[in-house]
Amino acid sequence: MSASRRSGTTDELGPDEPEQPDRDGSDLLAALLDGMDAALCAFDADGVVTHWNREAERILGWSAAEAVGRHGFAGWAVREADAEEVEGRLLSAMQAPGRQVHEFALLTKDGGRVLVRTQSAAVHGPDGKPAGVYCAFSEVHAQIDLERSIALSEALFEDASWGVVLVDADLRPAVVNAHAARALGIGRTAVLGRPLGELLAQGVEELESALTHVLAEGAPPAPAEIWVGVRTPEGEQRRCWRCGFVRLSSPLAEEPVPLGVGWLFNDVTEAKQAEQEASLLRFRGNQLHRAARAAAECEDPAEAATIHLDFALAGFADHALIDRVAGDGSLADGDSDVPVRLVRVAATPSGAPGPSLLTGQAGLPVRYAEGHPALQCVERVGSVRASVGSVPAERAREWALSRQWPPDAVHALCAVLRSRGRTLGAVTFLRGAGRSPFERSDAAYAEDVAMRIAAALDLAGTLRK
Repeated sequence: MSASRRSGTTDELGPDEPEQPDRDGSDLLAALLDGMDAALCAFDADGVVTHWNREAERILGWSAAEAVGRHGFAGWAVREADAEEVEGRLLSAMQAPGRQVHEFALLTKDGGRVLVRTQSAAVHGPDGKPAGVYCAFSEVHAQIDLERSIALSEALFEDASWGVVLVDADLRPAVVNAHAARALGIGRTAVLGRPLGELLAQGVEELESALTHVLAEGAPPAPAEIWVGVRTPEGEQRRCWRCGFVRLSSPLAEEPVPLGVGWLFNDVTEAKQAEQEASLLRFRGNQLHRAARAAAECEDPAEAATIHLDFALAGFADHALIDRVAGDGSLADGDSDVPVRLVRVAATPSGAPGPSLLTGQAGLPVRYAEGHPALQCVERVGSVRASVGSVPAERAREWALSRQWPPDAVHALCAVLRSRGRTLGAVTFLRGAGRSPFERSDAAYAEDVAMRIAAALDLAGTLRK
């Protein structure tokens, strides 16, 4: 328990004058001193120790009973050689304005040395004159750790190259750094206190679930990648954020009380998209290789063409069709004046999934209207993409049926069949409503497949002759 040197009183107390209030005041002062996180000692004007709290006892090992009443630190808390300098620097605070900060070594009771940082200031009496000095001190490494923590916190919220958000227990942003505000597309102050659902168009449920888990269970062992939709003036943008989470607890509570979650994130959209594209290219390359090996075992080249079609469908499209030029089965590049008619030679089943089936033995042309994507593909000798767009389901069904496609088709990609400098027809890949429209990278893959199908069909025609 802390102790202080109590000054006597010149007033004699009678039997009816209680001493309780003075004792209560001293007990309150002792309790306040003992509850401080910093070590504290005080000196009177003569340099005699008047106060010594529990934290000072913890750091140096000297109890309050052993410290209070000693003159200065010489011989017990400071080496004799250093005593004069240390005491002079401490007591100089009585004549200096404000607080004085010093660093020096103190001795522990067991003979060790502790480097401390002190803050000392004058204590003034009722007449306004200096009556002593109080000195708060802590171990230098503890002070440096605190300063580093504060510096780190300030740096994270000012200069960090990744987003940092402090989310309170209600899952609302409490502090946001500049990087996070830019990523969210809103000002730093405008973010505070708003539900996450107002800040993000997609990914809110997954993010809130992660934050709730951290509040209940603690930080996850590894970062998590979350896809979100960010509202911008140009429209909604889909971004991938690699997120780390830490639970924040109050250091002042006896039991851990969650203050919220520290959420750190970095935008990895470009890297993630590049990784997905590389994975897709590897898969499609493997499919082409497997298809070539399977087609090489087919005696009938027409069957080999359907093998290429079936392997291409995996992960790429829902339906596929092969249409060949009617008549001689091919068009020369100079035959632009000849009307193009196409015969269906192979198609995937429109009902249950299964291998592609050879058709068109009768040689009847398909009833394609003028401007049909397959006809455009043959006429232009290049790939053509088509999509129904955002229309009701019944309109989308009519769009597909009018083009002689399965009724669930909403996106189409036609690639021309070319072999030996001649156009043989077109292969059409179709996707349903659950898939995204075809892109340019999809067209490149379709053209690779079309090249192999065209070679097989050309060989089949040659053998029939």
